[in-house]
Amino acid sequence: MKQVTISIPESFYKTFVAFFRHIPDAKIESEETLSVPEWHKTETLKRIQNAKPEDFIPWKKVKKQLRNK
Repeated sequence: MKQVTISIPESFYKTFVAFFRHIPDAKIESEETLSVPEWHKTETLKRIQNAKPEDFIPWKKVKKQLRNK
């Protein structure tokens, strides 16, 4: 089974969910039903606190690298 993640406008959400409820085996999870484990939050905060400006790559450079692959 394939998994797809998409972003849709808030105004279209109810229609979108209603449509997919008619598909057999479709599993719909909203952001409200997903949770981030506490250890993820702790690790993220630790990494943010230890980050140095020289550790970051400018977005323009990242996009260029990705396009060249």
